[in-house]
Amino acid sequence: MSGSQRRSVILGTGSELPAKIVTNRELEQMVDTSDEWITVRTGIKERRILEEGKGNADMAYQAARRALDDAGVEAKDLDAIVMGTVSADYPFPSSACVLEDLLGARNAFSFDVGAACSGFLNALSVADLYIRSGKIEKALVVGSDALSRFINWQDRGTCILFGDGAGAVVLGASENGSGILSTKLRTDGSYAKTLYVPAGGSLKPPRAETVRNNEHTISMNGKEVFKTAVRSMEEISRQALEEAGVTIDQVALVVPHQANKRIIVALAERLEVPMEKVMVNLEKYGNTSAASIPVALDEARRQGRIGPGDIVLLNAFGAGFAWGAAVVKF
Repeated sequence: MSGSQRRSVILGTGSELPAKIVTNRELEQMVDTSDEWITVRTGIKERRILEEGKGNADMAYQAARRALDDAGVEAKDLDAIVMGTVSADYPFPSSACVLEDLLGARNAFSFDVGAACSGFLNALSVADLYIRSGKIEKALVVGSDALSRFINWQDRGTCILFGDGAGAVVLGASENGSGILSTKLRTDGSYAKTLYVPAGGSLKPPRAETVRNNEHTISMNGKEVFKTAVRSMEEISRQALEEAGVTIDQVALVVPHQANKRIIVALAERLEVPMEKVMVNLEKYGNTSAASIPVALDEARRQGRIGPGDIVLLNAFGAGFAWGAAVVKF
């Protein structure tokens, strides 16, 4: 295939959500909050929690299997597995390596990409560039996170927000004009401590004291996240659309990161997109971090909201701060 026209196209999608559901009513029994307070401020009604004894790669495996089946691709035909995650099974090796073994993808190289809620878009961009360059033919791109493992269930500002899940897409090479038209990524590390887990890394390794102080759980300045997220996602979405040569009116569906209903509504207003053209499923799952976009994308396809020839805008914002957007033609 010639380099100038070659693009990576989404051949299949899949998702996995754990069976265990925690509702807002249940959280009322655990922390000083209410169903109404959570619903009004976030739009979330319930979230899924990964069962004990299971890891990130177990969810990723189920999502990946469904995506491979949807694409009609066998694991042995994969050249690469790129996983967006910040909750790998182990400090090392990568969850992508664990997933590779579970799938039996013996011909693939695999690695994780850590960009929090923007992780899937970062992983998608990396895999897309490998395919565009002609280095590989097929890639599995996964967004999978189990942030429930990093929640302080006494912190009402964060425990209401996050849930677990995994989503995956299979990418192949195409020259038919469809595929990933553009990806744009950004970070601003000056906001690193606005949304982070203080301990557990090399700076502050696990100690009895760090566990006692809840330093292995998510710490967040919600107001700062909200303010920066809407502005950043609008700006990078417009840049991705411009690079793709697409106007917002040509977009059939916007699939944003599912963090907060108010962020999604504010973003839609700034992009001048009606809400009926925006995929929203966070009321069922909460913020599943890197999984949120591929899960929403998979659900949108299965609901018939995305058809052949449709142009879809993906956008995300998360810890780092890291944010990104992609324009995809199906």
